[in-house]
Amino acid sequence: MLGWLFGRRRPPEIPDALWQPVPARYPFIARLDSPQGARLRELAAQFLQDKEFHGARGFEVTDGMAVAIAAQAVLPLLQLAPPGSTAAAALGWYDDFVGIVVHPGEVVARRETMDDTGVVHRYSEVLAGEAMEGGPVMLNWPDVDRAGESAEQGYNVVIHEFIHKIDMRDGQPDGCPPLPHGFAGMSGTRAARDAWFAVLQPAFEAFADQVVRARRFGGEPPWLDAYAAESIDEFFCVACEAYFVNRARFAQDFAPLVALFDAFFRPPRAS
Repeated sequence: MLGWLFGRRRPPEIPDALWQPVPARYPFIARLDSPQGARLRELAAQFLQDKEFHGARGFEVTDGMAVAIAAQAVLPLLQLAPPGSTAAAALGWYDDFVGIVVHPGEVVARRETMDDTGVVHRYSEVLAGEAMEGGPVMLNWPDVDRAGESAEQGYNVVIHEFIHKIDMRDGQPDGCPPLPHGFAGMSGTRAARDAWFAVLQPAFEAFADQVVRARRFGGEPPWLDAYAAESIDEFFCVACEAYFVNRARFAQDFAPLVALFDAFFRPPRAS
């Protein structure tokens, strides 16, 4: 797999036959203009050279599957890196891991937690994907494969897990990625984080309240995946899925978050 990347001089390239199906299958990639599409392809090629794909339970990850995953994984980095930076430099956001494990379907994970009284609780959780701090990313192929259709609902498992990776660059996931110097006009890291949460926190609380009202009292269910109400870091990741794959629909419910995410993922460039 991916033998076409090895044994050749940098920069790596993705052959046309493998790249052309990507915008055809994923409308949120097809909407990119030509320079953005070329940059995404460059980032995806470097990503494929840096990472190792593994199929779980005998599942075969083809070159086409790997390219599809790579294109979606690097979409958040498209404008995040400084102008003129190399693909390798841009992918520094993902340099804490190498492995990507692809499953043929959702995964049932066994969990164990201890409550405040010391009682251990064991339960099972169905996972579409998972990102571990300093460790690999797990994805299920059916959800990746359906990403073109599920964009209507703002759903994208690849982007979700890789936003977790971005969030975890400065430690445990908390819904705030490492913010650049001067973010939101702030001079310090603490002030920048306060400005970030001043927008994200009320959006999360309003969304969680809508989920509760829909579940308990038959209120209007939210368009965004209700899983986002689990915690503010999950809200951040789910919101970013929708922001990248269905920006227009996302903006209808979360206009302040569009502005906030633009400030981070599409920072203003010096003239």
